[in-house]
Amino acid sequence: MLTPALLSSGQWVFLAVIWGIVIILVVVYATRRFLPAKYLLPGTLFLIVFVIYPIIVTFQLSVTNFGDGTRTTKEVSISRIIANSAVQVEGARTFDLAVGSAGASTAGPYTFLLVDNETGDVYAGTPDGLEELDPDAVTVEDGAITAADGYTILSRGEVNELSQADGPLAGFAVPTEDGVITAQGFSAVELSSPLEYDEATDTITNTETGVEYTPVQTGDRKYFTSEDGERLSDLSWGENVGLDNYIRAFTDPTIARDFVGIFVWTLTFAVLSVATTLVLGMFLATVLNDPRLRGQKMLRAVLLVPYAIPAFISLLVWSSFFNSEFGLINTTLGLSIDWFGDPFWAKVAVLMANLWLGFPYMFLVCTGALQAIPSDLKEAASIDGATGWTNFRKITFPLMLVSIAPLLVASFAFNFNNFGAIFLLTEGGPFTPDNPTAGGTDILISYTYRLAFGGGAQQIGFAAAVSVLLFILTGILAAIQFRATRQLEELS
Repeated sequence: MLTPALLSSGQWVFLAVIWGIVIILVVVYATRRFLPAKYLLPGTLFLIVFVIYPIIVTFQLSVTNFGDGTRTTKEVSISRIIANSAVQVEGARTFDLAVGSAGASTAGPYTFLLVDNETGDVYAGTPDGLEELDPDAVTVEDGAITAADGYTILSRGEVNELSQADGPLAGFAVPTEDGVITAQGFSAVELSSPLEYDEATDTITNTETGVEYTPVQTGDRKYFTSEDGERLSDLSWGENVGLDNYIRAFTDPTIARDFVGIFVWTLTFAVLSVATTLVLGMFLATVLNDPRLRGQKMLRAVLLVPYAIPAFISLLVWSSFFNSEFGLINTTLGLSIDWFGDPFWAKVAVLMANLWLGFPYMFLVCTGALQAIPSDLKEAASIDGATGWTNFRKITFPLMLVSIAPLLVASFAFNFNNFGAIFLLTEGGPFTPDNPTAGGTDILISYTYRLAFGGGAQQIGFAAAVSVLLFILTGILAAIQFRATRQLEELS
């Protein structure tokens, strides 16, 4: 099923990769050889597909200016600029229009399939220009092309959907010697434009005024601009920008200020989340580990209830608890705290909700670690006169850390990127009028999300660069933590 779709869309790399994986699977599992590979291959494939490949794609995106206003190629943007200035003149050619895709109907690239209303000639039009087609390669019914070799004909509903704002067919124009061809409903007309593009000099010239426009860098994008600074259009295009996004992350004063503040809170949030859940989980595990306690199994089951409830449901419930007017916490305790309106109390609310979500996990791992500690060690310490606190501090806790230290590192990495807890509870807020981008409880991952998909102009390329930096930062912190936990191996 995938092969025809990839062939029709020209995705040769993906086709080669998929068939390469199929061949490897057949060779490994259809023979009695390669026994170790039978166990290693599934995990390796999942690692490549779900970890390594997304990292590569994110890095590729991070060196572009992809985002709002830069989703199209330079050729498409130029054709739209010329089309926006074009007007219909007397005697202009008109066409019946069909839209074809060289691949799947939803994938593109798209082509105008045109039938000249006067001569009946058939053409294929792209942002690169107009090309006459062989009449034998198309099927024309009622004046319009209904089938063409190498193309999938889009339905009218699909054309309407793709022609919406920011759609791939919005402003689609085909340059010609006399102007451009643009769609008017399900027909097309050739318009005359005073603008001409010269590929050799990379300039657009207004033939009526003689003004020449060249691409000028503004921020992370380029616009055709005249010598006196007049911008021809607000249309830009996507292109590689190298390391500009990374340089911007460290040199832009606003970004640097937000980044440092958010990083400090992210680190604080991750450390406190791990510390508070560990302390509560360890305390409960220690108390319930006493064999003399009645109802031990039932109490353990009750403490695991928060872990069994989906996190997004718990966070939405906690969100209602923190309502400043009729929330359970303020109403029950007689408080008047604006939990989500004050940055400090919003941080406290996030930590409290995350404590509820995280302590059952720590309770589980600490219970397992406690039960793995030989009881004769504690008995020997008690015979030597150790108190209960000394026993816990000198024997139980160090031995427990041997087992749970790697899990603490994983928990830190998870909370360092705990998007759900922030977004579902506070959405990163509260925000100030002078800075609606960075909120009081934003961590780096929620800040990155807002840059990429926020209500303002989407900066997906820049957000990808921040994501790469966040990945490197998380990896460095995890490596430091793992290195610090190596000394615990001497206790095992």
